[in-house]
Amino acid sequence: MVNKESLVLPEVNFSDEGSIRHLHLDSIWIQGSMLVAAPTALVHEYIQRMMAWLLFVEPASVGQRQALQLGLGAASLTKFCHKVLRMQTAAIELNPMVLAACRGWFKLPQDDKRLQVILGDAEQEIKNPRWQGAVDALQVDLYDQEAAGPVLDSAEFYADCRKTLTDEGCMTVNLFGRSSSFQRSVDNMAAAFGKEALWAFKATREGNTVVLAQRTPTRPSRAVLMARADTIQRQWGLPADKWVRVFKPVNP
Repeated sequence: MVNKESLVLPEVNFSDEGSIRHLHLDSIWIQGSMLVAAPTALVHEYIQRMMAWLLFVEPASVGQRQALQLGLGAASLTKFCHKVLRMQTAAIELNPMVLAACRGWFKLPQDDKRLQVILGDAEQEIKNPRWQGAVDALQVDLYDQEAAGPVLDSAEFYADCRKTLTDEGCMTVNLFGRSSSFQRSVDNMAAAFGKEALWAFKATREGNTVVLAQRTPTRPSRAVLMARADTIQRQWGLPADKWVRVFKPVNP
């Protein structure tokens, strides 16, 4: 749990690298990025893979679904779900300076009937009854300014995450696959969801591994996954055909 009394929130700044803008939290670590000329594009490979839940739902149903991000970052996922997928979208962010940066530097729209950003502690907010059984796509990316490991990572936290999901709902989590904390994180997810509910990508070149957990474990055939990947790529420009080649159940 975050200790509010001793919490010192990091300062937020950004840097521009050619056509890409990066978000930083009082360190050199990149917390998110935006293509300045295309603010809704997903720049990083691991951020694209956080959308792998799309492989488990009918594409035609996406616009009627609810997305929830824990950790705003540069608002990449929030903007994509809201503007591109046209979903009901909410995000929970602890640091008001991050929200101000996203609105001022990263083209995050103001809240509207389909978008809400909640300033608060994700660990507590996901226990709100409004989220119980209501979320189709839960995206968890909770790192501090040192990016050493997830801030919230216990089996109890993941159990609360599971409670937010609809029957078809999925949680995707960004982990550092080369970090010593990686196996602990997977074990804690397995304790909350069951091993049969977990899928994982191979690590990206940067070392990020996205793990997906289903509320209700399924094993879609490769043909179904490939057909959905093709639709995802055509409709939303995500490299989903590549996902299928590097994305497998943790417990086959």
